[in-house]
Amino acid sequence: MVYLEVNLSNFRDFDPEIILAHLAELGFESFSESDCTLQGYIREDMYNASEVNAYLQQMNVEHGIGYALQKIPAQNWNELWESAYEPITVAGKCQVRAPFHLPVAGIQYDIVIEPKMSFGTGHHETTSLMLELMMLENLKGKRVLDIGCGTGILAILAVKMLAASVVAIDNDEWAFNNACDNVISNRAGEVKVIQGEASAIPQPEYDLIAANINRNVLLNDIPVYAACLKPSGVLLMSGFYEQDLGQIRMVAELAGLQYVSHKSANNWVGAKFIK
Repeated sequence: MVYLEVNLSNFRDFDPEIILAHLAELGFESFSESDCTLQGYIREDMYNASEVNAYLQQMNVEHGIGYALQKIPAQNWNELWESAYEPITVAGKCQVRAPFHLPVAGIQYDIVIEPKMSFGTGHHETTSLMLELMMLENLKGKRVLDIGCGTGILAILAVKMLAASVVAIDNDEWAFNNACDNVISNRAGEVKVIQGEASAIPQPEYDLIAANINRNVLLNDIPVYAACLKPSGVLLMSGFYEQDLGQIRMVAELAGLQYVSHKSANNWVGAKFIK
């Protein structure tokens, strides 16, 4: 699998969050920021050259933002992740670390994630927001679905929170394989990992569904998630910005869900809904 990296510079007084939001709509999966540069990453097979180039050229002409595009081979990407990967702690209760890090004493949930290319190591705000929201729930004996599971991190947390059964689904083969490996590493055999779309969700109803995907997928699939929830079941969602919350709420409410609350970090949102 090959990823493309777009490197943007010369922001001047332009708000980079606007660019982040637009690139996310174009299929970019993750971002990294430094003082005056922004890197966005997209799978090569998801890259629409005409759309992306048209937008970047517009930003260059209107705002003087420079850009460069390069291919990032999977092997080099993984080496970069491993060299820069640091363990994180979420809400003082959950540590996410690589196999080459030692566990920290006093942590309630210790999750080991191999730092490969799959989204969901906890370092991105959306993943840490979802971890935080999940830890506020009582999952003991519950049936949980992690849709768009990436590394499987949320499904693994559900097992550590004593969920009775957990299903993890991702349409990406690399993520599927990575999630399977991480389930084994964490001795989370209760997790059933499936490669597929929302249509692959097993039919029994769920007590909690965690969906950390991009805005467009959420807007399309919220009715499917709602139909798979038990009455009073919880839907946790992230992968979108604060300015998108209104549209997410509208679609969720039309699907029979009630907005409860949300958390935000750097303009990213994690939201809770109940059926």
